[in-house]
Amino acid sequence: MEIANKNKKYKSNETMVYSCQYHVIFTTKYRRCVLNDLIANDLKSLILEKQNEYQYEILEMEVMPDHIHLLIDINPLIGIHTIIQRIKGYTANILRKKHLSLKSRLPSLWTRSKFVSTVGEVSLETIKKYIEAQKGK
Repeated sequence: MEIANKNKKYKSNETMVYSCQYHVIFTTKYRRCVLNDLIANDLKSLILEKQNEYQYEILEMEVMPDHIHLLIDINPLIGIHTIIQRIKGYTANILRKKHLSLKSRLPSLWTRSKFVSTVGEVSLETIKKYIEAQKGK
């Protein structure tokens, strides 16, 4: 029996081989359109900067004015909820210090909610295309 999909990228550590990708969406508080180009660029940099420390890999990312789409590959020992909490907490802290307009317009940058869907029913390429297409709408 062969388990591995030859087209899929697998990771491993001392005790496990894994491949866990999720499509994640989270929104700004009150769906306010505060993620302009300058803030969006800073947000992307901050998310990419923490990949090694938080043990995730961003496969695709698109920032819209009031929400963000991530295609993320995670270490299952940490869990998607923990990783998203860390990303949201870190980015909110840094962005609100750097861009004072965020502090004056919102009590907090992100809502507590999030959308999370495993990538499995549809191909990874389909999700990537969907996220890329979001900017055009």
